[in-house]
Amino acid sequence: MDPMIDKHRIADIATLERLYGTPAGASVQKEVNYIHPHYRTLIAASPFCVLATGGPEGLDTSPRGDAAGFVIVEDEKTLLIPDRRGNNRVDSLRNIIANPHVALLFLIPGIGETLRVNGRAIISTAPALLERFSVDGKLPRSVIVVSVDTVFFQCARAIFRSRLWDPEQHIDRGSLPSLGTMVADISKSQFDAAEYDRGLYERLKGALY
Repeated sequence: MDPMIDKHRIADIATLERLYGTPAGASVQKEVNYIHPHYRTLIAASPFCVLATGGPEGLDTSPRGDAAGFVIVEDEKTLLIPDRRGNNRVDSLRNIIANPHVALLFLIPGIGETLRVNGRAIISTAPALLERFSVDGKLPRSVIVVSVDTVFFQCARAIFRSRLWDPEQHIDRGSLPSLGTMVADISKSQFDAAEYDRGLYERLKGALY
C-alpha cells in the first residue's frame, strides 16, 4: 500500500463521524424494522436485486432477477426469494448456512431510488413453498426466506451520477472481451472460447428456469 494512503487511513468511528457528520432527518426517519406498504410497492416493482452474504471464506454478492415482483412479501417481516437456475456454485447459499445475516439491494428500471433490506435468512425446500414459484411447471431448487431487520430507501444520487438508465450510456457487448475469451485466458487452458461463445445467449435464454 502507498504509505501516504496508509498515513491518512480512517481507522476509528470518531474520526469517521468528524469527517462526515451524523445522519439526520429523512436519512434516519426512512428506516424501519418492517416492510412498510410503500416499501412493499417498491419490491413488487423490482425485477432485480443484489443479495449480499458473508461466510467463513469471506463476502459474496449475487445478482437475482426475474419478472417484477419475483421477491414475494409474505408479510411485513418476511421476504421469499426463489433460487433459480444458475452456475451451481451456490456461494450465497453456503454463506447463509454458515452466517444467516444477509442484505438486499432492489433496483427498478428507470427509477433512481433503490431499496435496502437487511435481515437473516434460511434456505427452505418445502414443497408448497417451491410450488408458489413455479414457472412453466419448473420449480426453483430452493427458496431463501428472509426475516427482515431493517428496511430503507437509498436516494438517487448514485443512479444519477452513473446515468445507469440512460440509453446513451449503453455499451456495445462487442467492445468487451467475450465470456469464452475471459475463461480461456484466465484459466490458461485449451478452452475453446469460440465454441463456448457460439449461441451462448440463446442457450442461456432457453434455460432460464
